[in-house]
Amino acid sequence: MVIPGTKVRVRLAPSPTGQIHLGTARTALFNWLFARQNNGVFILRIEDTDRERSEKKYEEEIIEGLKWLGLNWDEGPDFERRNGKWLITSKGDFGPYRQSERGSIYKKYLEELLREKKAYYCYCTKEELEAERQEMISQGLPPKYSGHCRNLNQPPKDLKPQVIRFLTPEVKVEFNDLIRGKTVFDANLFGDLIIAKDLEEPLYNFAATVDDELMKITHVIRGEDHLSNTPKQILFQKVLGFKEPAYAHLPLILSPDRSKMSKRYAETSLLEYRRGGYLPETMVNFLVLLGWHPKDNQEIFSLTNLIKEFDLKRVQKAGAVMNTRKLEWLNSHYFKEMQTETILERLKPFLTAGKISAPEETLKKIIEIERGRMKTLKDFMSGASFFFKLPDYDVSLLSWKQEPMPKVKTTLEKVLALIQEIRQEEFTHALILKSLSELAEKEGRGEVFWPLRAALSGLKASPDPVAIGEALGKEETIRRLKIALSKLNESR
Repeated sequence: MVIPGTKVRVRLAPSPTGQIHLGTARTALFNWLFARQNNGVFILRIEDTDRERSEKKYEEEIIEGLKWLGLNWDEGPDFERRNGKWLITSKGDFGPYRQSERGSIYKKYLEELLREKKAYYCYCTKEELEAERQEMISQGLPPKYSGHCRNLNQPPKDLKPQVIRFLTPEVKVEFNDLIRGKTVFDANLFGDLIIAKDLEEPLYNFAATVDDELMKITHVIRGEDHLSNTPKQILFQKVLGFKEPAYAHLPLILSPDRSKMSKRYAETSLLEYRRGGYLPETMVNFLVLLGWHPKDNQEIFSLTNLIKEFDLKRVQKAGAVMNTRKLEWLNSHYFKEMQTETILERLKPFLTAGKISAPEETLKKIIEIERGRMKTLKDFMSGASFFFKLPDYDVSLLSWKQEPMPKVKTTLEKVLALIQEIRQEEFTHALILKSLSELAEKEGRGEVFWPLRAALSGLKASPDPVAIGEALGKEETIRRLKIALSKLNESR
């Protein structure tokens, strides 16, 4: 897989024509891991040759998404012309490379192919090409360019060239995919490929081929949707005298029903998962299991141990099924294992957006209570909302198993009296429980703790009321108990 003595160099080469999705993020992760475990180089290259659709905001999202996952890249662009050759060096603050900044490089190679008659200008209009295509389809032939302009001795009069085409050889293209094994394509089915609109606008396959050579890419690890691009790029490599990198095509990510990824998932940005309250640790762990299987049944991985455990040979050929339950399970696992201070730090943007302000120690206590129930950071905002604002509730909620309201009122008055006796600095879970234990033994645990739970949370289902009280503090606990008693008085 890696030739001894070879410096591994891989790249992530997304187009900034849309948001960064799970497929791109997984490709980035697999490349990053392969580079790290082989002491290699991971490059980020923005393939923005599509001028009409490329947008700066999408490039920024790609960078933001990679940084969120902790996938740092190792090189940036700095080109110098020396002795007629383009050399790549590194800057301190790396990259990314942008194809839009490399136009003169591609132009040089386009001119070389035109000069050597390995490419030519095509003057056929879109209308002519469409008519030709329909004619081939009607004859049951695979549609491809007929080669009309291939052997022109001179440019047609008063016609402008429409594109530059590659003189495609009629050969079989064979390569050994590191995941799929021997793969063969018949180039005769391609026709003469379009490689540029003009000398200033190369198309994706040509620009990518030139970049992979100049950036000394040793392994191209990308999605299965790029499989059909590989033979075309190999043809360009051969005619330009470039080295052929090793190729590995990752399986598609499928919907839960194993169908092609639906828009519900495919169009969900990686950053949308962040906004939804998922942790970067979770996303890394989840992404690596989409198409890769470890040696044993281990499911929890950090970036650090993945560098040791990841093996490209264990990437499957079949599609990887999207499993949102697994995603939620992983997220809840990390909440249970994570330091409270770390969770609080991750929660801060959500707290700010929700205009929630509370002492840090209070927030830590609430996190400790809620962490076992959280699947996402957003769950904290919904599940713990009663800590910050007591919801309005019906007085009937205070009754345990339809206990008469006068009895509920009497019990809550006793609870309030016991709470008031606890000193402010001793208002802890242990002392609250100790203060209420004798009353609970006498009246019944449900009769005491149910109305206390309802009074403090205003909810039918909530955490341990004693833990809630400790987190709220003595003053707020008393205030909420008085609100409950007021409701009971009004209901008489």
